[in-house]
Amino acid sequence: MTRRAKADVLIVGGGLGGVSAALTAARLGARVVLVEELDWLGGQLTAQGVPLDEHPWVELGVGSKSYLALRDAIREHYFRFYPVTPAARAEHPFNPGMGNVGTLCCEPKVAVRVIEALLGPYESRGLLTVMRGWRALAADVVGDRITGVAFAEVASGQRRTIEARIVVDATETGDLLELAGVEHVLGGEARIDTGEPNALDVADPFDQQAATWCMALDYLPDEDHTIEKPARYQEFRELKLDCWPNRQFHWTVSDHVTHKPLARRLFAGDTDAPYLFDLWHARRIAWRRNFAPGSYPSDISIANWPQMDYWLRPLVGVSAEAQAEALQECRQFSLAFLYWMQTEAPRLDGGQGYRGLRPRGDVLGTADGLAKQVYFREGRRIMAEFTVLEQHVGVSARPGADAAERFHDSVGIGAYRIDLHPPTSRARDTVDIDSFPFEIPLGALIPVRTDNLIPACKNIGTTRITSGAYRVHPVEWSIGEAAGALAATCSRLNLPPRAIRANARRLEDFQQLMMDLGAPIRWPVFGALTPSTRRGYRPPVTDHATAG
Repeated sequence: MTRRAKADVLIVGGGLGGVSAALTAARLGARVVLVEELDWLGGQLTAQGVPLDEHPWVELGVGSKSYLALRDAIREHYFRFYPVTPAARAEHPFNPGMGNVGTLCCEPKVAVRVIEALLGPYESRGLLTVMRGWRALAADVVGDRITGVAFAEVASGQRRTIEARIVVDATETGDLLELAGVEHVLGGEARIDTGEPNALDVADPFDQQAATWCMALDYLPDEDHTIEKPARYQEFRELKLDCWPNRQFHWTVSDHVTHKPLARRLFAGDTDAPYLFDLWHARRIAWRRNFAPGSYPSDISIANWPQMDYWLRPLVGVSAEAQAEALQECRQFSLAFLYWMQTEAPRLDGGQGYRGLRPRGDVLGTADGLAKQVYFREGRRIMAEFTVLEQHVGVSARPGADAAERFHDSVGIGAYRIDLHPPTSRARDTVDIDSFPFEIPLGALIPVRTDNLIPACKNIGTTRITSGAYRVHPVEWSIGEAAGALAATCSRLNLPPRAIRANARRLEDFQQLMMDLGAPIRWPVFGALTPSTRRGYRPPVTDHATAG
């Protein structure tokens, strides 16, 4: 028997975009149901184990106020419940792991607890219902509207259908677009269609960015935590990307801008210095010296390194059986690299292997040290009323310009390089180029046909090229915030999303609402932004040895 329930807003997917959408819609008084297949909310920050990738102005308070509140709450959680040393408390900004990809590298479990706390008041008020452990099976569609989505509980197989005025797709790979027959794009577009300098010569839906199955590790040099040798280890260790000078399981990779070799070993040395540009420090999520002596036996780091980029087969747009096989292969690929690090990696002292590397599944809520979910860098994208192109945000694609395109319908801001990891079509190079700090146009959140679906993460109207800049944590949060506000507004007014954008007064009112919520729709103009804005945004470390 299938149970049925109703809501103003149904959000399918509990990643950062889904969480942000749920918080915003509930804050505006909508009755919201948030459905997530996993037991953790937070997506790439938590279940996928990827520390925050952010723009360099985030500590200046530039960005969504609700996103900044999430960051503040993470730090406050550490200060209240962890034995943070007085010296670390005095540091500004406090960075729990002192990872060098950003100023807030934290443990995924901490982020999960904070997200739960943020959602709690809305659950208590009855505005928000969170269904964990439910998978979307099918969408009921009448004409150009989705009337409901059917779910199955992963553990029991129990069925439930949720009906809603507005449906938000916040799945990691745009799964609801496929289920509901919403027009979408997958993989790489052709240059003749988009005019983008870095687009493909011929469109290819299976030309998809590499995914990574991240893992958490600590290091106990006097112990041996070598894992069982993966069955396909020899095969994996011999693989070589066309654009890299050595085998993939190697410390030397290539800079995809200059094509010069770059050496990024695991450890640059054992030192008290908080920042070292090696693989270990890139996404370190717990620096033991930030906490009382004995609290952590070792630093803890997230392995999300270029040597783990899985490009052998596409993960999206294939059969369920093919996807399951590819996901299993991706897991084994990450474990194979761990085994190489434990047994063969050349050490600075002339030895081989770091046998003290210990998988920390407890950090990620798993048994084997791998994340609950693979890190998807791209998925299906809606065919939208407006599509963001490389010409709108890419520095080299905007000769003579000193900023990104200014969109009349902007509903948020973001900044990140156009960063595409090795594609499943490995015969060509990656894309890693400068982009300007950019805006999020409302038109990219509106499908060309479906009346009541809103995307809330990587599935907005970008191209394969521009998705490389719009996919990171703070941008996904801002997309979700705009999606949640749009969903609540359309539910209250009983209007389709396109009616908000099509009417100048409604659009102006909605943009004012976003600003009232604390979500800026334009980049501020002040001295701290000027030099980087002219050159295009570059993160602190610009090679793929640490880029996400």
